[in-house]
Amino acid sequence: MSTPTSDLILERMMTLHPKVMDLVLDRVWDLLETLGNPQTDLPPVIHLAGTNGKGSTQAMLRAGLEAAGKSVHAYTSPHLARFHERIRLAGKLISEEHLTQVLDECYDANKGAAITYFEITTCAGILAMSRVPADYTLLEVGLGGRLDATNVVDQPALTVITPISIDHEQFLGNTLAKIAFEKAGILKRGVPCVVSPQPDEALDVIEDRARSLGVPLLAHGQHWHICEERGRLVYQDEVGLLDLPLPNLPGAHQIENAGAAIAALRHLNMDETACEAAVMRADWPARMQRLVSGPLVEAAGQAELWLDGGHNAAAGQALGRHLASLPKRSTHLICGMLNTKDISGYLLPLAEQAQSLTAVSIPGEVNTLPAEVTAEAARAVGLGAETADSMLDAIMAITAQNPDGRILICGSLYLAGNVLREND
Repeated sequence: MSTPTSDLILERMMTLHPKVMDLVLDRVWDLLETLGNPQTDLPPVIHLAGTNGKGSTQAMLRAGLEAAGKSVHAYTSPHLARFHERIRLAGKLISEEHLTQVLDECYDANKGAAITYFEITTCAGILAMSRVPADYTLLEVGLGGRLDATNVVDQPALTVITPISIDHEQFLGNTLAKIAFEKAGILKRGVPCVVSPQPDEALDVIEDRARSLGVPLLAHGQHWHICEERGRLVYQDEVGLLDLPLPNLPGAHQIENAGAAIAALRHLNMDETACEAAVMRADWPARMQRLVSGPLVEAAGQAELWLDGGHNAAAGQALGRHLASLPKRSTHLICGMLNTKDISGYLLPLAEQAQSLTAVSIPGEVNTLPAEVTAEAARAVGLGAETADSMLDAIMAITAQNPDGRILICGSLYLAGNVLREND
């Protein structure tokens, strides 16, 4: 099979800046100006930032809006198996032809100037979405918010800040207050913002920024409430109460994400049918996803095979709580992480729920933690750990000893993407 043209252009784009991350907006503004400022032609934008839950909340929002008959663009990152996943135009993933066209156009317009991969590909996504009619644009921040390449829309219809926790400290700061300041950078004067449950330190920063900009907040615990009650999802705000099914995306943390999505839908005057679709129809791979077919599933035999891309301490806590809620079964982790993550903070809550960990290096990823380093970190939090050279080797080693166990592949979205491609 020949290499898609878009892959060749994307490879060229990787060479335009010596750093993967360089958080300034000047380069993005310059390229957008050259392209004719396509960000001003986007359908009404809902801009989402936060440490955890952005993708799931966006998926629920899209499901709800589409159930209400609205056409929706969506931009997200990173992708899992193919870059095309990042750009959804009026409900459909961008075609190879269309992606190649906008990537080429952005590459030519940039004229070889320094620009990061995320910046130029975000400009390509904005360009593509500006040219296709739709009712809404869901724009997910890549990292932070204030200086993120998506933060170029002066007057979005709505902003959303999902739960904030410690992550990406080398770029955003080493305290919740500093990180919240960066996330709150998406707030725009007078534009309402839905706020998910937050630590007090983060919420204080968001509220201060909102006051200075005259931003009406729709904050959890103040303007809306959500909980599980007798196997149902109960949501309440000033409009009234909704009694809904539990989210189809597994995990107790998805209740909070559902709350933010519902609060946004209610603000946009969507009805109960849209809110029910948000919790019942959302599709978001690698978020505690049960793999049910494919060569890796076949290799696992009678063992359950699960996949999750969470990669920070808060994600580890949420994953640990979810594992504790599942029927009792011998649980074994296959873990690969990036060297920029707090591996001990991630693994500690999982150690209480798992019987072993097999560490792998993430294939093709320069910033992967070596498998032995991951294994050492696992042993330090009380998990028996081994290493494996490949995902298939790890699965076969686990099932040889535990043929009826539960296997959870976890630690990184980049690892999850490799798994989905290998299992295709």
